[in-house]
Amino acid sequence: MTQPDESGTARRALGLLDLTNLNDDCTEQDIDALCDRAVTEFGSVAAVCLWPRFVGRAVDRLKGTGVRVASVANFPAGGTDTIAAMAEAQSILDDGADEVDLVMPYRAYLDGRRGFAETQIVRVREAMADRGTLKVIMETGELADPDIIRDISDMAIGAGADFIKTSTGKTKVSATPEAVSIMLDAIVRADRPVGIKPSGGIRSVADAMLYLGLADQALGPDWARPGTFRFGASGLLDALTAVLDGTGEPASSASY
Repeated sequence: MTQPDESGTARRALGLLDLTNLNDDCTEQDIDALCDRAVTEFGSVAAVCLWPRFVGRAVDRLKGTGVRVASVANFPAGGTDTIAAMAEAQSILDDGADEVDLVMPYRAYLDGRRGFAETQIVRVREAMADRGTLKVIMETGELADPDIIRDISDMAIGAGADFIKTSTGKTKVSATPEAVSIMLDAIVRADRPVGIKPSGGIRSVADAMLYLGLADQALGPDWARPGTFRFGASGLLDALTAVLDGTGEPASSASY
């Protein structure tokens, strides 16, 4: 039997999910299926996240549902072409998206170019002209050092990020509880509201329990909502709906 806390977590997490397809071989038919899955009998996900070329299709498909459309810029490598990243973010919004998930140039940061990395975030924020939500992907699995994760979290917030996000999901290590705890601490210390998006490797209700528990502990049980907390995942929805319809296994341990 599914325990009440598992059902409650599943229902809560469903409304915080950025349902994602960033597969290299993604097709228009895949996007149609993704959008159709975004509205379930138990409620809607927060957003779909997909490649820029599919934004217009998703916007049309989801019209009237309340599900937001997010797309990615400077993805997945986090390159150093700031002008291209700015143009990509503008194009995503021009096509009707609500949110841009920007991969910051984390390798430039690691090479000692902190100012360059910060400036790219600032320039993309300016290019968006307050037309959408900016989530900055830090690629925490590649950063490893807690002090670096802490500094980049502070830097991204200072540069204008609306959310700080762990990962692209394209690296060996994605979201971890350690990285998310450091990021939440940066949000606690911030002088304005900022959200968090654990992303990559989050597949089970136990994972959702874990990360929501960290947010509840850091910022209170009422803080995590679609405007402040998202899960970036492609496989989590099936686990959540299985629990909600009574066919899922008990969430005994996290799968990270």
